[in-house]
Amino acid sequence: MIYNLGNRVVNNYLVSLDDGGYILIDTGYAEYYDAFRKRVRKIGVDPREIKYVFLTHAHDDHDGFLNDVLAISDAKVILHPKAIDGLMKGQNSFKGGYSSRQAWLFGKVLELAGKGEHKYPPLKEEYKDRLIIIDSADFKKLDLPFQVIETPGHTADHISLLKDGILFCGDAAMNNFPSINHTIIWIENLQQYKDSWNRMIELAPDMIYPAHGKPFPTKDLIRYQPHLNRIRLYPF
Repeated sequence: MIYNLGNRVVNNYLVSLDDGGYILIDTGYAEYYDAFRKRVRKIGVDPREIKYVFLTHAHDDHDGFLNDVLAISDAKVILHPKAIDGLMKGQNSFKGGYSSRQAWLFGKVLELAGKGEHKYPPLKEEYKDRLIIIDSADFKKLDLPFQVIETPGHTADHISLLKDGILFCGDAAMNNFPSINHTIIWIENLQQYKDSWNRMIELAPDMIYPAHGKPFPTKDLIRYQPHLNRIRLYPF
């Protein structure tokens, strides 16, 4: 079972686990927490049933209310080791650039809306012991029924989750405004981003669930892949 507890800006997928409980894929902006709680109650899920939060990467629209989720559950956080510095700082990295002129203009709109600094609540010290990095012995012991796929490029710490033929790709791809051809609007490392698209295509999932926009089939990535070679990054 997959529930989308997000909104038009960012998706928050709650996925049922085979042995009971749920894994939450990312959280949204900090101010979306109240809406998230209402949606959890509406589907009849007790927050204490959330066993894991899968953090695709440390950005303000993906871990904004992470502290709040950890406060109402005993969830562990699965993440890339490179995500920890960002979590503790509470601010996005500004490496790389916008993937199009349209994306750059959208970024300026975010600045006018007060989100130009891309800050979010840093992870509280009391929750540091709940972090499980994907290359640790603790993670291997979990023996979870899904694969973690490293998909850097948008950020160096970016990971995706593959379960039952569905790839939850975070920001490795996008499917709504202001994206062009499923390309995310911010890219730290363009070559790594291209490599991650190749990796996703090789996996050939039945469907891809992005953090922004509606799910789409793998054939869309194949169709739009040539566009990646025409990207020019626009600095922040």
